Formats: sequence, C-alpha cells, structure tokens
Amino acid sequence: MKATKISLLDFKSVPMRTFHITWITFFLCFFGWFGIAPLMPIVREDLGLTKGQIGNIIIASVAITIFARLFFGWLCDKIGPRIAYTSLLLIGSLPVIFIGFSNSYESFLLFRLAIGLIGASFVITQYHTSVMFAPNVVGTANATAAGWGNMGGGVTLMVMPLVFAAFVGMGYLNEQAWRYSMVIPGIALFVMGIVYYFFTQDTPDGNLRDLRKSNPDYKAKAKDSKGSFLSACRDYRVWVLFLAYGACFGIEITIDNIATLYFVDYFDLGLKEAGIIAGTFGMMNIFARALGGIFGDKAGKKWGLKGRIFILGIFLLLEGLGIMLFSTMDVLVWAIATMLLFALFLKMSNGATYSVVPFINQKAMGAVSGIVGAGGNVGAVLAGFLFTSETISYRESLFFIGIAVTLVSFVSLALSFSKNVNPDTVHVDTKSESRQPKPVLKEAIA
Repeated sequence: MKATKISLLDFKSVPMRTFHITWITFFLCFFGWFGIAPLMPIVREDLGLTKGQIGNIIIASVAITIFARLFFGWLCDKIGPRIAYTSLLLIGSLPVIFIGFSNSYESFLLFRLAIGLIGASFVITQYHTSVMFAPNVVGTANATAAGWGNMGGGVTLMVMPLVFAAFVGMGYLNEQAWRYSMVIPGIALFVMGIVYYFFTQDTPDGNLRDLRKSNPDYKAKAKDSKGSFLSACRDYRVWVLFLAYGACFGIEITIDNIATLYFVDYFDLGLKEAGIIAGTFGMMNIFARALGGIFGDKAGKKWGLKGRIFILGIFLLLEGLGIMLFSTMDVLVWAIATMLLFALFLKMSNGATYSVVPFINQKAMGAVSGIVGAGGNVGAVLAGFLFTSETISYRESLFFIGIAVTLVSFVSLALSFSKNVNPDTVHVDTKSESRQPKPVLKEAIA
C-alpha cells in the first residue's frame, strides 16, 4: 500500500525504507558524477587544458545523461527500479574509478563522458518514490528525496578538495592525488549497488517480476511499455516540463561544474575556499527542493494541475532574475549572497517540476520521468556551449543563461492558464486531491 505520509524516523515500512535508501544512493551518485569538478583547477594544470577544452568536458559530463535518462526511464517501466538502479550503480562505478588513468585531454574527455551515465540515477530515484507514495504527498516525497540526494553535489564540492588534500598530506604529488581521490566515490557506488539490490523492492506490494506472474494488471502494464512511451512523447505538457527542467536542474549541474573554477578565477580564492563556497550552492538542497514539492502539493490541492504548473513558472521567473543579478557581482560577499538567492528558487523549481510529473500519465510514469529528466541535461549541454567560447566570459554566459530561464518561465506560466492543461484521461485528476489526507512531514528536517 502506498504511504500517505512521510515519517522520517520510519526505517521499517517498505515506502520509507525505500525513500531513505534511494536518497542516500542518489547522494552518493553525485560524488561519482561531480567528484572531479572541484578538482578541475588541478586537472587543468596537470593536463594543460584550455578554456575551450574545459567547456567540452563540461558538456561531456552531462551529454550522455540525456540518452541514459530516456533509457533508464523506459527500463523502470520494463523491469522495475530495483534492478535498473543496481545495474546503473555497478556499471557507472567503473569509469569513476578508472578516470585516474587519463593522461591526455582526449582520454579524460572520454572518461568524463562515460561518468555522465550516473546522471540517470535521478530518473530512477523519482520513479521509485513516485510508486511508493500516495498523490497527496508524492510531490513532497519526490522533492525531498531528490533534494537530499542533490545535496550530494554541494557536499562533493566541499569534501573532494579535502580528500585530495589528504592524499597530498600522505606524500602524493598533485597529479597523483586527484587520480587516487576518484577511486573512493567509485567504490562507494559499487557497494551501494549491492545494497540497493538486497534492501529495496520495486513497489509497496513487491517486485515487478513476482507481481507480473500473479497479477493481471501488472502483466498488462508490462506489455504496454512501448505504447506508453509513445503516448508520453505525444503529450505537449511533457515537453513543457522538459524545457522547465532544463532551465532549473540543467543550470544546477552547470553551476556544479563551473562554480569552483568561477570563484578561483574571479575572486582569487584557493581550491579549498572556493570549494566550500561553491558547496553552499548545493547544500541549499537540504530544504529548498523539498519546499518546491510542498508548495506544488499545496497548489495542487487547491487548483489542481494548473496550480502546480503556475507555482513552477513563478519559481523559474525568480530564478532567472536571480542568475542575472549574480552575474553582475564583483564583491565576494554579494556574489555569495546572490548565488544563494537564485539557488533557492532554482532548487524550488526542481521540486515543483517533479510535483507535476506523477500527474501527467500514470501508465507511462517512467517514460515521463525519463523525458523530463533528460530535459535537465539538454539544458546543461546548451549552457555548456556558452562556456566553451574563448570570447564570452563566464559572467556574460551566466547573464545569457538568466535571460533564457526567464523566457522559459513565461512558457510555463502560459501553460498554467491553458484550458487544455488536463486534456486526457490517463493523468490523475489533481482536483480530487482535496479528498486525500493532508501530507505530513512528521519530523523536522535537521
């Protein structure tokens, strides 16, 4: 049975045990995915990388994730999130461990591309929490699990320079220390793949493989996975969310990639100091993404799906304006303050987006999650092209990104006023949410 409340101290029920294991897994995935990002000033010096080459590396880190998210979204519908996540973790851990063998720009670029596969973890995380929680609280559950997982991006920027420093303290040279540092997150991912297989299940009722043997409804869903993916592709609302997620999560992982370099180059900070400041951007996920889901659930109860999308549009608008403001800051204190300001609305936009996703098409939830999740990486790839230019500065690139996010916010707001926002019979009628029990987040977020 799906959970109708979030009890943070509950580690025994299937939905809550899955919730905790899933967000911890996603948290560790960020160490693998972006563990190298705060070490890029060292890698740049070791491999002699140019600004254009670093831009290409940023693009590579998120490019393959576009296709991986589409594939793993479909795979969740096909074989279930438990096996899908286990496979991703075991395979994805390998390039993280072996990126230390890179000795040229080309080999480093290929390993960075392969590591991007881990970014598909987000889709599985959202799928797994979506099937575990009831409509009245699913937006909050999705946003909290993803937010605490995304927090790994901030912790990574803070911790990896310390791991690097520890290896240097043991007597290793800089060009050796960054290579050994990446082995640690790689091993953590491999171990978590084993944990995920043995301690989670696909649904509150059991694993899909067993349910399909005994339950006709699950057999029908298995046969309809291809048609469900096509139906998701034909729904224009999915593509609006695709754009919206590109404008929030796409920018988040772009900032994760460039924040340390930005503060090193523009404010003459050391690697550890820049990493700590950049890390505060990701640490906002401890509460901000969950807030987006909470606001989305509240708007859904009052105004249905249109309310959820309207909240998303407002958050995107404030995010875009905040990025433009941040790009103009020359004083470190004000740069940090404005970064945290736009980070708040960016991460709330993330949460608000996935408070909408479960209500678009329940028969193709994995496909919808995959397409929208891929939108985040498309946004990151497009933003990455700005950072490859030798003529456009990082500050100018950020200002252009702020303009683009603002434009996307107007598209989302326009959709919220559309009379045909609920055009089919497949989605959950969110106007009936008022009859559901109110969501409960029982314990305070520490």
